[in-house]
Amino acid sequence: MQTKLQITLEQIAGELSFKTEQVAAVVQLLDDGNTVPFITRYRKEQTGDLDEVQIRDIERQVRFQRHLVEKAETILRLIDGQGKLTPGLRKQIEAATTLKRLDDLYLPFRPKRKSRAEAARQKGLEPLAQLILDGKGESAATAAADYVSLESGVEDVAAALAGASDIIAEWISENVAVRDLSRKLAWRTGRISVSAARSSKDASSEFQDYVGFEELVWKIPPHRVLALNRGEKAGPLRVRFEWDRELAQRNIAVEYELEAHPNASLMSECVRDAVERLIHSSIEREIRRELTEQAEKQAIGVFVRNLRSLLLQPPLRHENVLAIDPGFRTGCKVAILDEIGNCLHSDVFYVTGSAGKREATIEKLAGLLAEHDCSLIAIGNGTACRETEELISELIAERASGCRYLIVNEAGASIYSASVVAREEFPDFDATVRGTISIGRRLQDPLSELVKIEPQHIGVGMYQHDISARLMKDSLDDVVESCVNFVGVDLNTASASLLKYVSGLNQLIARRVVEWREKNGSFSSRRQLLEVAGVGEATFTQAAGFLKITGGDEPLDSTWIHPESYRSAERLLQTAGVSVDALQSADGEEARQQVKQHSNSQLATALEVGLPTLRDIVDALIRPGRDPRGDSPGPVFRQGVLRLEDLAPGLELQGTILNVVDFGAFVDVGLKDSGLVHVSQMADRYISSPHDVVSVGDIVTVWVQSVDIERRRVSLTMLQTGEQSPIESRSVASQSRRRRRNRQRDETKPPKVAEST
Repeated sequence: MQTKLQITLEQIAGELSFKTEQVAAVVQLLDDGNTVPFITRYRKEQTGDLDEVQIRDIERQVRFQRHLVEKAETILRLIDGQGKLTPGLRKQIEAATTLKRLDDLYLPFRPKRKSRAEAARQKGLEPLAQLILDGKGESAATAAADYVSLESGVEDVAAALAGASDIIAEWISENVAVRDLSRKLAWRTGRISVSAARSSKDASSEFQDYVGFEELVWKIPPHRVLALNRGEKAGPLRVRFEWDRELAQRNIAVEYELEAHPNASLMSECVRDAVERLIHSSIEREIRRELTEQAEKQAIGVFVRNLRSLLLQPPLRHENVLAIDPGFRTGCKVAILDEIGNCLHSDVFYVTGSAGKREATIEKLAGLLAEHDCSLIAIGNGTACRETEELISELIAERASGCRYLIVNEAGASIYSASVVAREEFPDFDATVRGTISIGRRLQDPLSELVKIEPQHIGVGMYQHDISARLMKDSLDDVVESCVNFVGVDLNTASASLLKYVSGLNQLIARRVVEWREKNGSFSSRRQLLEVAGVGEATFTQAAGFLKITGGDEPLDSTWIHPESYRSAERLLQTAGVSVDALQSADGEEARQQVKQHSNSQLATALEVGLPTLRDIVDALIRPGRDPRGDSPGPVFRQGVLRLEDLAPGLELQGTILNVVDFGAFVDVGLKDSGLVHVSQMADRYISSPHDVVSVGDIVTVWVQSVDIERRRVSLTMLQTGEQSPIESRSVASQSRRRRRNRQRDETKPPKVAEST
């Protein structure tokens, strides 16, 4: 068992290009109950300074390998129970490296549903099938005569041969080598074609562009696979799969050496039947399933990257915010939030009505802004957003020149407003006010607010509602956990929704932490966390470093330094001759430089810590209270409305990336509808993914490429034009070739057959 485990670790290390010792250390740490964020930040010496992505890769590979071993053991037990396990078969099963290989090996022994082959077996025709397949002795017809029996239901020789042929066809379809040949051929020659479903009367639906679509399966980009699946499920589209079945039959004939087979004619018919009736449907399901799995994996990857960028948008501190949830019939809800997100006032105004009512609304809003010393306005992007933006623009121009506004994505706000979390947080407000508060808080601290909403409802992905809910949840929970622990949490102000993602904590303990605060007041030290029910030393070790306390009894509690390293940090300060207070003071630059000089291997040895840990201690001391989100640029605020009619090709705009998908990025340039930068318009070089160039929240300069007033679509480019173009030296022909390569970036060469993991 130990040898087998060692081989597995070496295999994982080789596949991921890590050292075996690193993989072994990560596996041991995970098995001991350590979380990925904790291992990443506080166990660098053991892992060889692997980052979080690398550790999660190891975790996934180990989980897969263990699942593979468990499945192999189950298959061995089931086949052995049938009395059919041979030494050769056992060796093949134990050597299998993919789940698909195990499925192929187990297929002949899997309990069968009622089929033609099973019916023939019940009539006693399996020995005849074996005689025909072996091609030994008398002819097939002569041998079949011995199996004619009215009692068994075999009326004549033809019926006997037909039954035996059904059994042989099933054997062929379950042959591991045949399935492997067919699978590779299907991936190489298979095509997906789309037609309008006869039962669908909605030929002019959103899927109309896909009618008549046809493409090789290995060329279809992931987002198109999901679109076809959606169209097929909704009804308007009929999706068919075809491949070179004739070539498959010829390949199988070679595999069985039919040219010299005594029963070549009958066997050829069995091969044809196996391909047409059994293999084709199985291969079609398999390829469609794998295309979907690959597309879902890609879509989840897009969502994860976008969500991480969104959650790590810099917070807006020390600013009061006027939040607006636009609406026509019930009016626009308003909430004034103080700098930490408390609701100071709520109200309602209407964007419709006479000029007099409009003037009164502007007067009212101007009064609220002045009364609460507020200069920032957050407008939700829902119904009536455009009309609300126009009114706010007029307000700024006439009565509040120092104010700025921003359109905030309100996806999921209504779901949050009706949730138990929202009702507990704001029991005295109705759902509309709670939703408005959420819009404002998304501007003040995106991470703290958005963790209260199921990630798939945040709206920064591609076909996220068509993806397996379980796969989506697992992946998104990982990225939320990663972001929360990357930023850290204030133990005295964080909500239970935020605390539950902290390393080592869960929903129950997070709620108990909040209840402890309500009963006892603020935590004065990290060690007090042990007073919370359910928090023992193991939980404390995992969580403490990510929970910060400002102004507590222990100054180091406000840093990233883990309590287990406090003694080393204090010895470092003594060696440098400085204090924590000096480091945290406004004029402590000299003290910080003094500490920085002591980041070396000699001191690490003296302090009995690893060099990576010493460097982290030094970094935490010289940059106290640092929020890593502060390194990113803030949002782009606006003061006036930009209309679609104002745009013209070549116009330069500044915008914020709202969403990144496989084919490009959507950019907020101040319009009600976002513009699209196609992947071919992102760089003057080939890029394999838009994520290579932009992320959600990035501030970019774009130029209008074209405007479709009727469909309200704006095409943008990130490639400069005119005299400032970085690609002006390139010929028009070379630019066209480059853009064509970007549009067809998936059409390179057929991939290797995808193996399901």
